[in-house]
Amino acid sequence: MTCHNPGCMGNYDFDKIAHFAKMRFVEGRNTLSLLEQATTEREKQEIALVSLLDVEDDRIKDLHLSCVHADQCKVFNCRSKLKKMIQDELNADKVA
Repeated sequence: MTCHNPGCMGNYDFDKIAHFAKMRFVEGRNTLSLLEQATTEREKQEIALVSLLDVEDDRIKDLHLSCVHADQCKVFNCRSKLKKMIQDELNADKVA
């Protein structure tokens, strides 16, 4: 699902980001290995977004993003959406 949030200037594919998040947090792969295997700049940006899920909400408020869309980014909206997608997928895996 592509992000249609007007605050997300990257129009990132949240399904793909959730896939990277599952690799990182469920399979236990580290961020650097994911970045090394990324084949495009876009994948590197998506993996970097996943790494932000590891940062506490109160600490991210002072974070200065350096992506190309940082000046207009609504990072909390993206984090909330990603966390919900990951939790939904984990719940679906438990049921199956």
